[in-house]
Amino acid sequence: MNITFPDGSVREYANGTTGLEIAQSISPRLAKEVLSITINEELKDLRYPIEKDATIVLHKWEDEEGKKAFWHSSSHLLAEALQELYPCIKFGIGPSIDKGFYYDVDSETPITESDLVKIEKKMIELARTSEEFTRCDVTKAEALKTFTEKGDEYKLDLINGLEDGTISFYTNGAFTDLCRGPHIQSTNIIKAIKLTSIAGAYWRGDEKNKMLTRIYGVTFPKKSMLDEYIKMIEEAKLRDHRKIGKELELFHFSQRVGLGLPLWLPKGAALRERLENFLKKVQKAYGYEQVITPHIGLKDLYVTSGHYAKYGADSFQPIHTPAEGEEFLLKPMNCPHHCEIYRAKPHSYKDLPIRYAEFGTVYRYEQSGELHGLTRVRGFTQDDAHLFVRPDQLSEEFKKVIDIVLYIFKTLDFKEFNAQISLRDKTNREKYIGSDENWDKAEKAIIEASAEKGLKTVIEYGEAAFYGPKLDFMVKDALGRKWQLGTIQVDYNLPERFDLTYTGADDKQHRPIMIHRAPFGSMERFIAVLIEHTAGRFPLWLTPEQAVVLPISEKYNDFAEKVSKELNLQDVRCSVDSRNEKIGRKIRDNEIKRTPFSLIVGEKEALENSVSVRKQGEGDKGTMKISDFADFVNDLVKNEVKPIN
Repeated sequence: MNITFPDGSVREYANGTTGLEIAQSISPRLAKEVLSITINEELKDLRYPIEKDATIVLHKWEDEEGKKAFWHSSSHLLAEALQELYPCIKFGIGPSIDKGFYYDVDSETPITESDLVKIEKKMIELARTSEEFTRCDVTKAEALKTFTEKGDEYKLDLINGLEDGTISFYTNGAFTDLCRGPHIQSTNIIKAIKLTSIAGAYWRGDEKNKMLTRIYGVTFPKKSMLDEYIKMIEEAKLRDHRKIGKELELFHFSQRVGLGLPLWLPKGAALRERLENFLKKVQKAYGYEQVITPHIGLKDLYVTSGHYAKYGADSFQPIHTPAEGEEFLLKPMNCPHHCEIYRAKPHSYKDLPIRYAEFGTVYRYEQSGELHGLTRVRGFTQDDAHLFVRPDQLSEEFKKVIDIVLYIFKTLDFKEFNAQISLRDKTNREKYIGSDENWDKAEKAIIEASAEKGLKTVIEYGEAAFYGPKLDFMVKDALGRKWQLGTIQVDYNLPERFDLTYTGADDKQHRPIMIHRAPFGSMERFIAVLIEHTAGRFPLWLTPEQAVVLPISEKYNDFAEKVSKELNLQDVRCSVDSRNEKIGRKIRDNEIKRTPFSLIVGEKEALENSVSVRKQGEGDKGTMKISDFADFVNDLVKNEVKPIN
């Protein structure tokens, strides 16, 4: 058989050769480092026999697919350790995640944070025995019999949803699990283990089901990698947006208002407003028009769009009015409203493209256990826009949206990112609406536009929105963590569902194509990521307060107020710290608040109409006239926000 490698080279191997044997044929070192293999776009174990011509990719630790196999295997090692320590335990699911893995378990003996060290030690002990991960294909009847005898109702629930002929078990040591794989070859590759936390998780995410114990962990092939990870975690705690948001007085959550519903405090509201104004200016340059839509809509609106079928279970329940049969929903998405704005009047082909933009607040009833600061909330504002375009305009308009996203990332110093092309699932098409023909056209448009813009892309099948494929921007922050910020979607389906048309040059009715786009995504989530990326040291143009005046005694409070007023008149955001505290204390407190500049004033400064400048984190910068300091700050801001190309 012929095996094609990523570089296009082809080698001949005997039928039945495994990925491990192929790696060994290339080099012994590669064979030691490789963790999994993709065969004709399917992720497999290294021991999987290849029976016919195939295209392959071998994955090492540096590859996402390699990490997935490593961490998935680690979740099975965790389960084996738990089985030894807690004999009556039952198992839910144990997948790999972005940074490690977890396993959901039902234990008669409560498992707490204090037990994690004991479980880690057992995992290390088992890993050193070099247990192999072995696969066994079983019938559905055999699988049901096995877990009926074990009395594990969670595995039986999973098996009942599987088709006969698609079921497999994996065994490592004394632990056997229902699992599709793939896995690494042996536990001895796992050298460093850290169980990070415990949480509660409802079985299948349904509050009606039993609450299971979710144990999170992370593993590495080298101890030095774990040491580096622990340092990163400690730094992440210092950068936690919830902690910094409280210190900087940006936002607040109130039990009386409700879980997952943030309250924006004055400084946070001002920061958010600056972000909105920044994007509005960009959008104006690209021909967008601002619209405003209500926070609710009739349920039928979202039934028409398909959002009720897809998001109804995760939305707030319908609002019943005094009118019989009348039901409203808190809007889960803005796009149906924008479709109705488009329908408000007839359109000619000459009117297109039409670009509607809105900072629209939407609502999703996230499970309470899933809520996390600003990154996962129940009410959030999208920097949403919907473009209605002709087929001949689709490519150009899509590329212009890419330009907007890249401009934003550059301005906000997000240097590392890639673009994920999110397409339909290859086999399960039930969760999507619309014809294959329209989906093929939409997917092709995204792939071609991304290539023309020279984006570094990866393709992920099964990650498309229910109405169309999308281009998601995956950004790395200062700690190397990945966040999805910004999305662009091509949609042939909502225009059909809402019967949107325009009159063409042939005087016939045609269907526009929709482009959905949100460069920030969610304002809440974007600001949370920005806080952690910058550790609260925002760019000067964005920071809530650019300077604070510190009088050395009450005697100079009036002069300090004069300085602050003059600077604010010259577009420098400034306040006065007039507390009756020593100047050293004031300086330290404002350093903690991450105020970019502290301006110290006393007798000399009052006489000379000047300020002594301290830069946050850098110390004394000398004395400046008030007007010179204003020019200095405004020049820095101009350099941070470059003109739109």
